[in-house]
Amino acid sequence: MMRVNYGMRAGHAHRYYCRGDEAHVGAFRCIGIGGIRIDKAVAAAILEAVSEHAVEAAVRAAQQTSRAGNDARRALACELEEARYDASLAARRYEVVDPTKRLVARELEARWNAALERVAHLEERAALLDREVASRPAIDQTQLMTLARDLPAAWNAPGTDMRTKQRLTRILIQEVVIDLDDNTNEAVATVHWTGGRHTELRVARVNVGRYPSGQHFSAVEVMRKLGGQWPDRELAVTMNRMRCKSPDGKTWTTVRVTELRERLGIAPFDPVASHAETISVEEASRRLGIYGSSIHRLIREGILPATQLMPSAPWQVPVAELESEAVREGVRAIKERRPPHFKARQEAEKSLKLPGF
Repeated sequence: MMRVNYGMRAGHAHRYYCRGDEAHVGAFRCIGIGGIRIDKAVAAAILEAVSEHAVEAAVRAAQQTSRAGNDARRALACELEEARYDASLAARRYEVVDPTKRLVARELEARWNAALERVAHLEERAALLDREVASRPAIDQTQLMTLARDLPAAWNAPGTDMRTKQRLTRILIQEVVIDLDDNTNEAVATVHWTGGRHTELRVARVNVGRYPSGQHFSAVEVMRKLGGQWPDRELAVTMNRMRCKSPDGKTWTTVRVTELRERLGIAPFDPVASHAETISVEEASRRLGIYGSSIHRLIREGILPATQLMPSAPWQVPVAELESEAVREGVRAIKERRPPHFKARQEAEKSLKLPGF
């Protein structure tokens, strides 16, 4: 089952993802795709499915409404005409009766009164129907056809209620199945309509990643380039980020990285023998007193120079740059944005104890 993740701070973007085998160590979410493009593609399919018959439906609605009103008024007119004839016949019968026959005269008079009441009732119904028809807005066939052709504008209008769109979607669509086509770098969304038909939508995926598009490295290449310069745990994270697969098609763990490194005859990482001129992001974070995400932000903004041996490799931060004026100003600005009592809360997190331990 696909889930929705609203990960943006501004709330303008969301992602659909399937947790898959996430419970196992080293497993990825099986599918993840940005939701904005998928939503637009499904909305376009809905508008196309509806607009194909929208003009015909608009004309048919106008004709049915007019025909239903005319049929009801005609039927009521015929019934009223029959009632008036019955009342006139009852009146003539009453007028020709012998007054001395009181029982007959009383019965004919009652029938005449009943016929007059029926006429009055039907005349009231006819007047009410005429008022309803007069108060009903006229159906502009041209306007209906224009609206039907402009359904996208009505759908995307700012005043359109989102709940209305959701109800229409639930009426028309049973489910949407999403898969990924790695060969074409597209998301394949199969729309299962309520009527039983299926529609396949192909949505281009955004080319994102920490390595250049079209440049993929094998696990052996990454290991020969980075092996021994970083801990095996860091290499496992890097190789998974670069989407390198193990020989059996699984993701990388520390154990698998160690086995590959030893098989290639590469020495393990030695922190004592590592270069003192550069440090990792974690060490730079510790020395500057800020989080690793803030270090990455300084690198992205060009404030803190850093290098990578290859795309997606861990950053190497020059130690000398930590004392530069630009880095000091950047770190000072980050610390000034911290909320009150930040240090006290940070110390409390370090000494956090679970109940019973």
